[in-house]
Amino acid sequence: MKLARQDHLLVDGYNVINAWPELNIFKDNLEFARDRLVDIMAHYGAFKDYQVIIVFDAHFVVGGEMHRQVVKGLSVIYTEEGETADSCIEKMAYMLVRQGEAVYVATSDGAEQMLVLGIGAYRISARELLKDVKRVNKVINERFTENTQNYHRHELESRLNGDIAKRLNDIRRGR
Repeated sequence: MKLARQDHLLVDGYNVINAWPELNIFKDNLEFARDRLVDIMAHYGAFKDYQVIIVFDAHFVVGGEMHRQVVKGLSVIYTEEGETADSCIEKMAYMLVRQGEAVYVATSDGAEQMLVLGIGAYRISARELLKDVKRVNKVINERFTENTQNYHRHELESRLNGDIAKRLNDIRRGR
């Protein structure tokens, strides 16, 4: 018996950071930009019920080895020395599509988009992803605001006619 299928969202981390103005302003502090992207994608992935995997290039890190960590319910992968995020994403997308999974790849790299389309995955540009993230955040905020505004106290006094409410209030006060 096969388990229920879950959609996968593979994110080219640095590509998205460079494409989103909200994150690009932190390009001098990549650690903060990465953490912020992880936070954003964790909320987005939970709302959309995606298995999110963010891939960051580490191919220029001398002696760097690929490592994967789970942070806030999503996977973060740093590639090994000599491997690009693109090649890592391509391999994962190929494997997941062959397993019958739905795979979305978020990147603005045109060549990468064409390649993932060729293997059967869906492409999402960084700009489209940002637009959808903002839409999801708006929906979440509206639901939260709606729920807090619709919370009303249901006091007995407001449901009783005036005479009974007055008599009960007198009893309560000992009159």
